[in-house]
Amino acid sequence: MKNINSFLLFSFTLFLYSCSNGSDYVTPLYPIATEKFAGTIDLNALANYANQTIPPYIRKDNTSGNPITNKGATLGRVLFYDKNLSSNNTISCSSCHIQENAFGDVAIASNGINGLTTRHSMRLVNTRFANENKFFWDERAASLELQTTQPIQNHIEMGFSGTLGDADLTVLITKLQNIGYYRELFKFVYGSEIITENKIQLALAQFVKSIQSFDSKYDIGRALAANDNQPFSNFTVQENQGKDLFMTPPVFDTTGNRISGGVGCAICHAAPEFDIDPNTKNNGIIGVLNATGIDISITRAPSLRDLIKPNGTTNGPMMHTGNFETIKNVIGHYGTIKLTPNGFGQQLHLNATEINALTAFIQTLSGNNLYTDAKWSNPFH
Repeated sequence: MKNINSFLLFSFTLFLYSCSNGSDYVTPLYPIATEKFAGTIDLNALANYANQTIPPYIRKDNTSGNPITNKGATLGRVLFYDKNLSSNNTISCSSCHIQENAFGDVAIASNGINGLTTRHSMRLVNTRFANENKFFWDERAASLELQTTQPIQNHIEMGFSGTLGDADLTVLITKLQNIGYYRELFKFVYGSEIITENKIQLALAQFVKSIQSFDSKYDIGRALAANDNQPFSNFTVQENQGKDLFMTPPVFDTTGNRISGGVGCAICHAAPEFDIDPNTKNNGIIGVLNATGIDISITRAPSLRDLIKPNGTTNGPMMHTGNFETIKNVIGHYGTIKLTPNGFGQQLHLNATEINALTAFIQTLSGNNLYTDAKWSNPFH
């Protein structure tokens, strides 16, 4: 009898193991999610979000307190693309942050459920690799985790604001709790079907922080060089000239005119991450989208990586107002304003050769995998 009981226990254990591994001859442990995302997500063979290759020269990482896990980022991917997160089921996070645009938008203002956004949608590539932990153009969110649910709770964007006739976030949570694949996925990730705002924030932030781009021409060259100040062997003469201009600070005379040196872009956008320095001030543009008045609170910017697509077209207009359509427009903007050496507004006096060289270098910061990697794509397709 003892041997029979042991055999039955072993058989039942094997059956549970088979169920948990989604074997063909048993019912999957998460049948609704397995069917809903067939062909895009396999819960038994998750995509690699947690252990992606990061170049050894990349030192900045702001994932502290919420490390990326394959399970968490998978849930975050579903939430990111799900239009159920808007009050009328028409808008998702991905509506404004589009993979083919480096998770930005080519439109100056993005469509929300109640009109157009009042700032241009910021590209989300390499948000993890930065010293800056605050988010939104005006840094009003103290972390990416806190940022993730604010668009959901915005009347214009996704409509669970709790104001102006909107339902509040508790209604959204109830809505998600009644969706079978979310009950399964939250249990898969957190061990419980119970959905909370904090769990949503953690998962969405893990997915966004997993979005990285390190396969650019710059990265190939940097891997072969001891530091950024050396000429890169894979660069053209023009690209190396642009890199020198970008990295080298300018020298000014007593009235703010550049008389030698580079243009010092790296002072605010330091290599190799090309993120934004947390101590930067307003970007010199005080316009407002779809409203009157001025906007002087802009102190953040996305990484300079992937400003353009592999085919050379931009990933959308630049700055919070979408004022500039090209890199050359941005270079021109910073050529005559922003910094005040010796108390005077800077005059970089860039010539056409220098502008073309800077543009060529910035274009080397764009990769390829970002735009096509399935793990960041829409799982509802």
